[in-house]
Amino acid sequence: MRRLLKLGAAFFGGLLWALPAQAQYPDHTIKLVVPFPPGGGVDLVARLVGQGLSEALGQPVIIENKPGGGTLMGTDYVAKSAPDGYTLVLASFAHAVNPSLQAKMPYDTARAFQPIGLIGRSYNVLVTSPKSKLKTVDDILKASKEKPGSLTYASQGIGTSAHLAGELFKNLGGVDIVHVPYRGVAQALQDVLGEQVDMMWPTSAAATALINGGQFHAVASTAPAGKSPLPGVSTIAEQGLPGYVVDGWYGVYAPAGTPRDIAMKLNATLNAVVQKAEFQRRVEPEGLIVTPGAPEAFDAFVQGEVVRWNKIVVENKITMN
Repeated sequence: MRRLLKLGAAFFGGLLWALPAQAQYPDHTIKLVVPFPPGGGVDLVARLVGQGLSEALGQPVIIENKPGGGTLMGTDYVAKSAPDGYTLVLASFAHAVNPSLQAKMPYDTARAFQPIGLIGRSYNVLVTSPKSKLKTVDDILKASKEKPGSLTYASQGIGTSAHLAGELFKNLGGVDIVHVPYRGVAQALQDVLGEQVDMMWPTSAAATALINGGQFHAVASTAPAGKSPLPGVSTIAEQGLPGYVVDGWYGVYAPAGTPRDIAMKLNATLNAVVQKAEFQRRVEPEGLIVTPGAPEAFDAFVQGEVVRWNKIVVENKITMN
């Protein structure tokens, strides 16, 4: 009996020793990897999330920019990191599009990550020059059908939301408009303003101030029908292309294999951070609509986006070359 008591004490003592290690998470610095260069809306979102997580969890959260390969470099770094909750990645639209566009992926998007949670979604806006005769979706559809291939649209690069928004418009509208890729959003917008290019689908963050200042005409939002975030601007779906939606989004992933209790603690903390009034006030100029939820809902949303954009990439024969 004495021997059994000793064995039992040793067993339960071992459990008591092991439990605090998990319960104490986090006990040191967390790294939030941003697979983009410093600056811009993505950095703002990352730093606000990092600050909020740090305050709530009681440990520093450092932001580490790892750009390259269309977000693959930084994302792959996280995929191959220890699954302990101390290395996270801020993912976005490119995360769902890369599997279709990249000839060789360094990781399996569906299996390499543990979803933590969606931060928020944003939408693009179809704009033309105020001098342009293209004021509505119907104007664009009619003009492009009268002279197929005569209209052009700009983007800040192949595979960006501005590019694929135009490709989705082509498919749903049954029209031929020509993509003109640029190396950045500024020059693309400048050429739309100068009418060297007919239109563009920039993000709300890039376009809203210019629309409010009268530099651009807002034709329509890419939000779902009835949910345009821009006052007085209806959606493309409402103007004649049912089902047309283009989401920009931000979310957080950890490496696959991250313990469930750590993932759920991070999810609950992230949800609390993004629902704070100050966070929402700071991201509002970026056009970000906070949409927190469970890891499973985030995973389902992104997997749906992977399938949806793969269809467009394949049908339109889009390549990175």
